[in-house]
Amino acid sequence: MRLRGRKGILEAIENQKELCVLDAKPHKGRWHEFFGNDNPIYIELGMGKGKFISEMSVRNPHINFIGVDMYDELIRRASEKARAAWAAQGVDSPPNLALLRANIEGIEDMFAPNEIERIHLNFSDPWPKAKHARRRLTHQRFVAKYMEILNERGEIHFKTDSQSLFEFSLNSFADMELVMRNISLHLHKDELRDDLVLTEYESKFVERGNNIHRVEVVIGAEALAAHRQAKLAAQKNDQSEETSTAVDEPSTAPAITSEG
Repeated sequence: MRLRGRKGILEAIENQKELCVLDAKPHKGRWHEFFGNDNPIYIELGMGKGKFISEMSVRNPHINFIGVDMYDELIRRASEKARAAWAAQGVDSPPNLALLRANIEGIEDMFAPNEIERIHLNFSDPWPKAKHARRRLTHQRFVAKYMEILNERGEIHFKTDSQSLFEFSLNSFADMELVMRNISLHLHKDELRDDLVLTEYESKFVERGNNIHRVEVVIGAEALAAHRQAKLAAQKNDQSEETSTAVDEPSTAPAITSEG
């Protein structure tokens, strides 16, 4: 994809050092210093124009967010969306957001092991030709890199409108014996999930009635333990409800009465 933008794009992002990062290497292992706190760090790989990452940063002020894309023009557009989103809250500069210009191929050079808590993959390029499978962001070679940088609470949240990419991704996660939850083949079938932030693409696809597929992949040891505990609690609750229903149901046996 090539973007033909206005003149001065590079200068525009170079002048926003508190928001736009053009070289990740000096920050590897030190992203908490960039944000000035120890809050969890979530990243979006392939953020596009930045609607999702900007709204996420506003909704979750106690989480740090990093949007990653490789094009100057997208970084510039995302910076405008981010500033507009925070300006609506009366804040001039996003306090918990960084926009990183980088190629995802080198993600191991951007983040240190255990530095990231969540990775968002939203409507990634499906690369439909079989010969391009290794370029898909859910290919096992990428997932292995994600697993290195994710911490003990690490998760991957993946959304796509491509059925073929979703099937490929589920198989990729399964082949790596990863735990998946909240698998949806039609995310907005019953109603629009306003508890989830929509991307630009997603809003258009929903209007057209396209299916949106989504899955959460649980990676870190603490995240896995919490997931298993939640499943166990849900199973106990289901069993309790079944027992309660059985007790409350009226008996169909004939009543036994005493006659004097």
